[in-house]
Amino acid sequence: MLRQLLCILACAALASFPARAQDKGQSVRPEVGKPVQAAVELLKNRRGKEALAKVREAQAVPNRTAYESLIVDQVTGQAAAAAGEPGTAARALEAAAGSSAASETQRRQFLAAAAGQHYLAKEYAKSADAAGRYFKAGGSDKAMRTMYAQALYLGNNFAAAAKALAADIEAEEQSGRAPGEDQLQLLASAYHQQRDNAGYARAMEKLVTYYPKKDYWVSVLHGVVTRPGFSERLGVELARLKLETGAMRTTSEYLEAAQLALQAGFPLEATKIIDQGYAAGALGTGADAERHRRLKDLAAKNLAEDAKSLAQDDAGAARDGKSLFNDGYNYVLHGKSAKGLTMMEQGLKLASGFQRPDHARLQLAHAYRLAGQKHKAIQVYKTVQGNDGAASIARLWIIRLGRNGGA
Repeated sequence: MLRQLLCILACAALASFPARAQDKGQSVRPEVGKPVQAAVELLKNRRGKEALAKVREAQAVPNRTAYESLIVDQVTGQAAAAAGEPGTAARALEAAAGSSAASETQRRQFLAAAAGQHYLAKEYAKSADAAGRYFKAGGSDKAMRTMYAQALYLGNNFAAAAKALAADIEAEEQSGRAPGEDQLQLLASAYHQQRDNAGYARAMEKLVTYYPKKDYWVSVLHGVVTRPGFSERLGVELARLKLETGAMRTTSEYLEAAQLALQAGFPLEATKIIDQGYAAGALGTGADAERHRRLKDLAAKNLAEDAKSLAQDDAGAARDGKSLFNDGYNYVLHGKSAKGLTMMEQGLKLASGFQRPDHARLQLAHAYRLAGQKHKAIQVYKTVQGNDGAASIARLWIIRLGRNGGA
């Protein structure tokens, strides 16, 4: 990007001098024009240091006109940039941008190039300031927007960086384009630097929306569970999302998820979690391998008993709403989706035994997903509310299902 901006400046300098001196009656005295022209020729041959030395002869000429100073500053900026002196280049280009002899188009070019040279010199506050003036002057180059946000961030102005990045990302989305991954990463980091947990969560959600990498899912789910007010009762719901996104990593996570499923009365789900843990190498190895085997045996035993109960088909038994709901979920797990979903819907309508209906809606939506009814699952997830983590999990499931169809 910076090379592109410098190329713009170089082309302007080399193509326009000295012909531009005749524009609108403008003229350059020989004592100024000759060293400048010599510097331009040196630049054409990539001899930046020599060009800078030569143009300084023109700088030494007293009583220069505004137009002469503009030409000298312009070529000084280009020569200093080519010589590897970005600070010197930036100062010359700033001077050119402020010249009364510069056109509006030139002023924008000089400000853009000055911002780039300040950036190379690690003068980030000055780079952001020059870029800001470039935009106020009507500049709209996308690469400049990127550099502007990066300069704000590197200058520790995290609030301004987040504001600029959020605006750029919103514009990309409104245009139907995916924001850049690096943009979203920088936005998340800018919020993190401010300890803005809500902003960080929003940025991470956008990352998993457009770039659903495992590490991003691990981070966004960690943010959910560590957020103040998160309900431990949502542990099994969190585990289901971890398994779906590949964010389940440690032995303890697999063990906890399997135990929660067993405690909830769903041995088939627990068995599947344990099997995945073994397949991933997280279970069945190490000093606790025997403990893992006992848990696997317990899940298998409970599953056998569960299968017998389902075979008896006790749908006519008296149940409260929660029991009907949980039994229905168990039917869905065992492949009897139509019957199970009907029971779950009926159980939720009874409303008896549900201290947290939003948690039940999460489970119902998950059941619809397991039954292959993605759109219905999304509809139910959209009804989940609350500030205990349930709404966050639902929103992440919507992102996941909307992204890849959610198997």
